[in-house]
Amino acid sequence: MAEEQHTTAPSQLQYDDADEYRPEPPPPPEIPAWKDGSVRVGIHTSIAGDISGALEIAHGLGANALQIFSSSPRMWPGDRDSSRFAAADAARFRERRRQLGLGPLVIHDNYLINLASPDRVLRTRSVQAFHGEIVRALALGADYLVAHPGSCCGSHPSDAIAAIADGLRQAVRGLKLGDLRILLENTAGQGNSVGSQFGELKAILDLCRDLPMGVCIDTAHLFAAGHDISSEAEFERTLERIEAAIGLANVHVIHVNDSKAVFGSRVDRHEHIGKGKIGLEAFGRILNHRHLTARAFILETPIDKPGDDRRNVAALWKLLGQPVPAGGGRKSWHKPRPQSSAKKKTRTPSVRTKASSARRRKIK
Repeated sequence: MAEEQHTTAPSQLQYDDADEYRPEPPPPPEIPAWKDGSVRVGIHTSIAGDISGALEIAHGLGANALQIFSSSPRMWPGDRDSSRFAAADAARFRERRRQLGLGPLVIHDNYLINLASPDRVLRTRSVQAFHGEIVRALALGADYLVAHPGSCCGSHPSDAIAAIADGLRQAVRGLKLGDLRILLENTAGQGNSVGSQFGELKAILDLCRDLPMGVCIDTAHLFAAGHDISSEAEFERTLERIEAAIGLANVHVIHVNDSKAVFGSRVDRHEHIGKGKIGLEAFGRILNHRHLTARAFILETPIDKPGDDRRNVAALWKLLGQPVPAGGGRKSWHKPRPQSSAKKKTRTPSVRTKASSARRRKIK
């Protein structure tokens, strides 16, 4: 028996627009929890031992933001693999940071990097090292990567600026920066360094318009470079110069450091808040200035005695008129820096030692 043929007339087929598959639109990117308009006070913390320990240190000191080095700041990275974090460690770091509500996370680059160097070997090594800085910053979910622009080392400043911009573009090649922003830090004007003048920072930014860039302002560097921010009138004029050259909207992080060096010295020496040449009153104006709200204030002050880190964090909160956040300021986490050999005290022999020496001489 022939199989019955079932056919449907074309006129019976109907298209219903509601049956069409439409994928759900991607959700809008989440705004980081720390971008809630609250004041952000941070401190540079150590990653020695366990990188996630830096988060615990910052939280324990009463900071709600932090800055770290992603590797040794005074050593060139070794092989390619050694410049990366294990995926599990990076994931644990990001999760713990989320739990503690810390942000922004700022990473400071290696001190040896010099993208302005006219020496081909050093410059190539610097570009590679900065590429590694970006890779590690992305792995940790950092918000900002702060970089010293570089040093001319005998070349013309305009050539150095062009070399820095070119080095930055080379370093980001093949990477998607996402929410990571590279910040150029102003310098104190020591030696042949680039960046003590706002115009130099602007020139680099202008050559890197295709990159997510910005500026980090260091208060001690401003003072040493010839901007007397200890004076209220001169501080206002300094802000006007920054606005005219690079725009205050491009300043995302402020390194809050008092200065051991005198005004205009071009010497980069940080001091505890209120103990240096800038002074406590000036920092009160800086932290509460109407044009500097929603910035991250990051401490890079020295650790000379146990508790210095805790006291400096507490000083900022006090100047802001706010209590140290709950859970913070309970203890000092950083150890004091060891004294140099020149400053080490000579041990005075005890009476017992002197007597023993006398007996030995008598026997001889």
